[in-house]
Amino acid sequence: MPELLSDEDKGKALGRLTDWRLDEGAFVRTVELASFPQAIQVVNRVAEIAESENHHPDIDIRWRTLTFRCSTHSEGGITAADVTLAEEIDAAVDAIAAGPE
Repeated sequence: MPELLSDEDKGKALGRLTDWRLDEGAFVRTVELASFPQAIQVVNRVAEIAESENHHPDIDIRWRTLTFRCSTHSEGGITAADVTLAEEIDAAVDAIAAGPE
């Protein structure tokens, strides 16, 4: 059973996750992509990650703006799995937003 992070641990994580904020017991990030198809690419990549880890964020899609909420619902708050998932979401956003090299 995953353990909830302490306030100190959440603060440390947010020090690394500079695009994220704490909101009602979850880490939240909103990102705007260049286009709707690019936003859906990010959603699809995050879905692959989430399925492989069996840990799923809440995702709100508004045209090319995505909002991710990471929390461990079964534990009622934020665990280390949410920090890892947030880091992986950042990587997916960065890779797709950068486009082909």
